[in-house]
Amino acid sequence: MSKQRVPEHGHSGGLPAHEKVEAWLKPAPLDLLRHPTRHLFFTGKGGVGKTSLSTAVALYLADTGRRVLLVSTDAASNLDEMLGVELKNTPVPVPDAPGLSVLNIDPDNAAESYRQRVVAQMAVETTDTELSTVREQLSGACTTEIASFDEFASLLSDEDNHYDHIVFDTAPTGHTLRLLSLPKAWSGFLAGNDRGASCLGPHSGLKMQEVRFKAALDALSDPGKTTVVLVTRPDAGAITEASRTSEELHALGLHNQRLVVNGVFHASVPGDAIAGAIEALGTEALAALPAKLRALPQDQVPLRAFDTVGLPALRALLTSAQVPAPGEQTLAVQTIAQGSGLDALADELAQAGRGLIMVMGKGGVGKTTIAAALAIGLVQRGKTVHLSTTDPAAHLSGTLAGDVAGLRVDRIDPIVETQRYVDKIMAAKGPNLDAQEKALMLEDLRSPCTEEVAVFHAFSRVVSEARSAFVVLDTAPTGHSLLLMDATGAYHRQMMREFEGHSGGRVVTPLMRLQDPAYTRIIVVTLPEITPVSQAQALQDDLRRAQIEPFAWVINKSVLAAGTHDPLLRARLNGERRQMQRIADGLSKRTYVVPWKARPPIGAAELSALVSG
Repeated sequence: MSKQRVPEHGHSGGLPAHEKVEAWLKPAPLDLLRHPTRHLFFTGKGGVGKTSLSTAVALYLADTGRRVLLVSTDAASNLDEMLGVELKNTPVPVPDAPGLSVLNIDPDNAAESYRQRVVAQMAVETTDTELSTVREQLSGACTTEIASFDEFASLLSDEDNHYDHIVFDTAPTGHTLRLLSLPKAWSGFLAGNDRGASCLGPHSGLKMQEVRFKAALDALSDPGKTTVVLVTRPDAGAITEASRTSEELHALGLHNQRLVVNGVFHASVPGDAIAGAIEALGTEALAALPAKLRALPQDQVPLRAFDTVGLPALRALLTSAQVPAPGEQTLAVQTIAQGSGLDALADELAQAGRGLIMVMGKGGVGKTTIAAALAIGLVQRGKTVHLSTTDPAAHLSGTLAGDVAGLRVDRIDPIVETQRYVDKIMAAKGPNLDAQEKALMLEDLRSPCTEEVAVFHAFSRVVSEARSAFVVLDTAPTGHSLLLMDATGAYHRQMMREFEGHSGGRVVTPLMRLQDPAYTRIIVVTLPEITPVSQAQALQDDLRRAQIEPFAWVINKSVLAAGTHDPLLRARLNGERRQMQRIADGLSKRTYVVPWKARPPIGAAELSALVSG
């Protein structure tokens, strides 16, 4: 029996609780909550506060008597820590928040469920060999992506209206744009395509979802059903990405957009240099807001003194209430010492002479800045360096702001790599095919999952370059990077099966290179805040499960030693001290600290200063 739909501002019998009535009478803390659509997508650059804001909005809607599902599409989500519940791939009720459930689209679980559905709908006369072939076809990164999207599409096309609102906490921008483009890509690919197999196995496994994909596309494009909330900080880089994202979303047909500026800070102590500089940077960034963003409906959320962990803090985020900050006790922290800056890390890395340096972490922690600075530091120390990125959002050019002598810079461009991969396949197999067979193969290669395969091949090519020089790789935010690692592991297992029992030369796969500490050094970047540190710890755990041991941690944008007297900043610094101590207590064997800079480290001169001692 389906649930009776509860009116948005009513009840289904009996007297409503006092808290509910009180919530109904309160004005909405954000304009976007006055008339919210059924689907709310929160997207933006990593680190701008998408998870905090989307969770606070979902909690507010539930507190007003609505049935709300909060969905994470980020493989590196920390919703479990924020809400104190274990994330699953089925809705889990949130304690002390009636009406609110949370769901995590787990790529591995989604892929296994998808495989089972495809195999189950195959004909009964299918042989074991054919079933084995299909399972092998469904073991790669392509299947993981389409299965995750399939879960996402099922929520958008939900005809039973189990929930009044579905709030999506998405992965950082590049990955989210890929996700939101898939309804159109797969709908176009499947139109009129009834052939037997692709990189996803039998196309019938996809064809059975075609109606769902079409419904998902319709829901995303309907401004009465879907709102995209672009989240930014009062920061030039985050605003630039929000503007670019807005344009790309318009191109995809998602026109109902809003802007939320999170973490707006106003100094309260005259003459405090650090507080004044932080406020001035934010004011300048907002004054230069691009016209297209300025035209969007906008909300602003002040910087808070507290971490957004737990229901009281999340409820306070959107109101004027303040969660009491911890006491001002001074915590002794042993990690910050002389010689622990980025210059010391560059010195240590340079001793190897060559190798792969992968800079990883949550979105928004400054991976690109750290990667670019380390690359410049190695060039300064007389090394040959190739700096590249796997991030779809690609911030390298903006961070470097020009050419650097002795440094080769490029990016793994998904479009370029996909065309290169298609050309390679056609050159290898095309000469033996007739015109019709060539057309069929090209049609198969237009599958959106071809991009994932092509990016993996490009990644493998870059990894191999580190045999003779330094390669510094600025990776995509954690969730996307872990999917790339999954593809690396799947390729490794396939190669091991193919060469099992063969004599001759030793097989060396990309995964084996990543596992070799003499070849690869993983640098985990974090901010001295509870959420980034927790996600850095989760990333480290995932890497260790793949037998990859991080080399060092970099704590970026530390204001611990800045000497501010602003009460809000001092409250936040106490949280920074706790995270410093947490890292010192065993999370990292080597820790390097980059101080907060009043002038953002953009351009070769500023980046060089970070690694020059």
